[in-house]
Amino acid sequence: MWWAIPLTLIGFYSARYVAIKLKQPLINPLLISLLVIIPVLLLTHTSYERYFQGSQIINYLLQPAVVALAFPLYEQLHQIRARWKSIIIICLIGSLAAMISGTGLALWMGASPELAASVLPKSVTTPLAMATAQSIHGIPAVSAICVMFVGILGAVFGYPILNMLKISTPSARGLAIGSVSHALGTARCAEENYQEGAYSSLALVICGILTPLIAPFIFPVLVHLFS
Repeated sequence: MWWAIPLTLIGFYSARYVAIKLKQPLINPLLISLLVIIPVLLLTHTSYERYFQGSQIINYLLQPAVVALAFPLYEQLHQIRARWKSIIIICLIGSLAAMISGTGLALWMGASPELAASVLPKSVTTPLAMATAQSIHGIPAVSAICVMFVGILGAVFGYPILNMLKISTPSARGLAIGSVSHALGTARCAEENYQEGAYSSLALVICGILTPLIAPFIFPVLVHLFS
């Protein structure tokens, strides 16, 4: 499928141009790209598998792109060393809040333990979320969808909420968004402020480590409490 990559690039960069011009929270490049690409695939009767196969090169670039997030992190290393205890505590609280809120709400609304387990790791990056869901008998594919949904929500509504709460400290803003909306939120932070992007990258990494470690212990407790 030769036109998968041109479609992806044209869709994203057109959406990004519109987002820069309009500067509205709801005008998110990823969200607009989905709204453009999905109808095209439906109209041309193209399956997701064919589209993914044709644009696989872009997917391969995701790994070095994530690694590149370490560069702004390195530049803020002196501040991170001075605040490492506070940062770890904040990320721990953020991870717990993300896991408890999503899973608790799912169980309270009548979801099965299998579905609730799939929702639990929604705030970490996709590979870790899928592995975590599998370890607690969830459905990895559902976790992947939840991760994308939460990432878009964080990228779109994260800054308006922080502005409404009058939170202006770059470290606080970056840690908050990185804790709950992983790479998509971090990408938005990097566009807004270099320092916020660095702290969001740090939260992404720390929460990505904490969530798989805590999930097997906290999930049975949540099932017991809400069942």
